[in-house]
Amino acid sequence: MTLVFVNGNGAPIEASANSSQAVQTSKTTIAIVIDDFGNNMKGTDDMLNLPVPITVAVMPFLQTSAKDAEKAHQKGHDVIVHMPMEPKSGKASWLGPGAILANMTDAEIEKRVREAIAAVPHAVGMNNHMGSKVTADKRIMRVVLKVCKEKGLYFLDSRTNFRSIVGEVGQEVGVNVLNNHLFFDQQYTVAHISKQWSKLMEMSKTQPVTIAIGHVGVIGPRTASVLRDSIPDATQQVRFVRVSDLVKEQRSAHSQEKVAK
Repeated sequence: MTLVFVNGNGAPIEASANSSQAVQTSKTTIAIVIDDFGNNMKGTDDMLNLPVPITVAVMPFLQTSAKDAEKAHQKGHDVIVHMPMEPKSGKASWLGPGAILANMTDAEIEKRVREAIAAVPHAVGMNNHMGSKVTADKRIMRVVLKVCKEKGLYFLDSRTNFRSIVGEVGQEVGVNVLNNHLFFDQQYTVAHISKQWSKLMEMSKTQPVTIAIGHVGVIGPRTASVLRDSIPDATQQVRFVRVSDLVKEQRSAHSQEKVAK
């Protein structure tokens, strides 16, 4: 049975009080995810050198996919597969190689998911790259999540479609599913990224756990700069964790609930 940690409306989740990172603290929790590693993108080293643990989403089958995954793992970050998935609109060229398309058979989808996981060393999870069409398709997501379950991967729904059914299918299949709350850099300006950071900090005051996504690439150095400048002060109010830490904490809390019953 799956544990869906954050619903699509941003409902809070409970973190385990017995987690090694949560002992005797009233701080709320933020998990920063950075997408689009794997193609020698701008800001790659800047993001990997941030002063807190992050979750590094690596696109498979690109020139530096394995290299970026190895570097991230060595620095203690989470590595996840940034799985290309068909959107409702957008250029096909944005998807990258090995994408899951809505017209594929179950066997084709399963093959691509397995190959993508194999192409990203140290992967402990997966999230969707684009995917607004696919994440609303139960048939496709059932295949994707069954492979994730087999491989022991969690799934982070980037929430590119508010009609996403990933959480629902995750419960059915038995996969740990989490949801993104905020994107830092939909607009390519420091002003917008800074505004989103302020929004993130406000959100963290009202919910125990918040997940936010940024990107390497054209905007990578600017996003990394805002994060690097903002994180030190923020550590006074919040703790920064990998997404896998959230999974572990929720599993621990769930186990304690079962024992209490």
